[in-house]
Amino acid sequence: MNKNDLQTLADIAILGAKEAGKLISEYTNRSVTVQTKPGQSQASQVVTEVDIKCQNIILQHISPTCPKYDIALLAEESVDDKSRLEKDYFWCIDPLDGTLMFIEERPGYSVSIALVSRSGVPYIGVVYNPVENILYHAIKGSGVFRNGKTWNPQLSSTETESSHFETITHGGAVMNACWVLENSPACFYKLPKKQEGGGSLWDYAATACIFHELGAVATDIYGALLDLNRSESTFMNHKGVLYASNNLIAKKLSQNVLSSS
Repeated sequence: MNKNDLQTLADIAILGAKEAGKLISEYTNRSVTVQTKPGQSQASQVVTEVDIKCQNIILQHISPTCPKYDIALLAEESVDDKSRLEKDYFWCIDPLDGTLMFIEERPGYSVSIALVSRSGVPYIGVVYNPVENILYHAIKGSGVFRNGKTWNPQLSSTETESSHFETITHGGAVMNACWVLENSPACFYKLPKKQEGGGSLWDYAATACIFHELGAVATDIYGALLDLNRSESTFMNHKGVLYASNNLIAKKLSQNVLSSS
């Protein structure tokens, strides 16, 4: 996948994310049909007609790229066909992350689209926040953009800051990660647990790309790179996740978790 291919695919993902976000905005303050699906928490069990419609919109843009570039597809509201384990790259789509926040009319929901390699490296990350009309996107090796402009948020890593930071927990996983960057010094994490849950690949792939490009921290709770193409499951509960605006915060938080386990 060359640089021009990645730019073309990023542009397609951006268009799909914006159109899905437009649909979400049209449903704001309107009643929506809510259903349930298997999940380990209330947030993961709810799905609405908007989730499905958003995914369909995104797939209208994304699907033609799959045969053209030989890309697999993983989307939250579809069955994982495991083709992501065979192709060199796969799309990783969350059409409406933070569905519970959307239903409750609280900020914290977004559209998330990523392109991930078979080895689990995110090459494209696109996040659209329809509440504030903010589009974040990154391409591996090409930097990060916020509403189309190069973005370099202040992610200072002084010892003083590392002892005074905010833990972000009030949105879906995607927006929690974005808010870490918007409110540095800050962090967002999920502890490891035995039962399945802790978010899925599509909750972290796009933001991991953005964090990597900025030099911020997107790892498991032990400091290793996130396994963004798990063969065993799409869930990320096995090693937890840790997003931090700088390494000092990540180190301190990880040490606290390890010492208490």
